[in-house]
Amino acid sequence: MPQNAQPREQAPPSFAEIIKDTERSAVHLEARDTYFDNVRFDAWRQGARVNWDDRASWWRPFHDHITEAVARGVLIRRLRVVSEPVSEYIRWEHHVTRGNVEAGEAVRWLPRRRATDLAVPGNDFWLFDSRLARIHHFGGDGALVEDEFSTEPTVIKFLAESFETLWEHGIPHEAYRI
Repeated sequence: MPQNAQPREQAPPSFAEIIKDTERSAVHLEARDTYFDNVRFDAWRQGARVNWDDRASWWRPFHDHITEAVARGVLIRRLRVVSEPVSEYIRWEHHVTRGNVEAGEAVRWLPRRRATDLAVPGNDFWLFDSRLARIHHFGGDGALVEDEFSTEPTVIKFLAESFETLWEHGIPHEAYRI
């Protein structure tokens, strides 16, 4: 490398790369009531609904990654902490969560009023095998600003313990009514 050259930063690993190396578990905490707009949400707002009989119309590469991991024995859980009454975005997420479940995720919902005495991390995150955290930082408009990766033992322990406690208080997707 030339004397004045700066080393190029390596791109962070993609979700696909991380989940492929996951052996036991992946958990995802979502704690925002709205995220950035996207075309599927916009279509839903205009009255479009998923045709669950036409899998090709809603199945995404993300679902393939989940299905493949679950087939290898990886337990994948998602918990959404939500305000009630729920936002329009959460209504849409509830509608499309069937895709997550069909891919193999276990999904629960935790109304914020049931989490008052629980430690809810300040950021959404994925935690893979209780060894790697992918922490999402969002702007006030709901757009993803950046992902932070951590293997720091105290961070991993806090996120893992918090998730387990929140999960115990969550309502299974099939039982949660909005």
